[in-house]
Amino acid sequence: MIIAGRIVRLAERDRAEVHFFLDGQTRAALAGDTVLTAMLASGHALRKSEFGPEPRAGFCLMGACQDCWVWQDEGPRLQACSALVSEGMRLRTMSPESWP
Repeated sequence: MIIAGRIVRLAERDRAEVHFFLDGQTRAALAGDTVLTAMLASGHALRKSEFGPEPRAGFCLMGACQDCWVWQDEGPRLQACSALVSEGMRLRTMSPESWP
């Protein structure tokens, strides 16, 4: 099954591939991608909008707006637009039940 991404790579595909988990599913990215780039290129929206049925894809894409928080399985959250994806990273788009 091919998943079309929200962003598409047009060039620069020669970096090493890394694998991460998003909401329990394995996804692939390129080394050096931000978490947000990895999520959007793998066909996943950032999260559901709290304002309507549309999925969110990030807003400012530079760490200023606070729209792109995602959670690591271990609990801490990170800004997807400024954190780099790493091999084996486990992320979730919904906050853990233990989140304050």
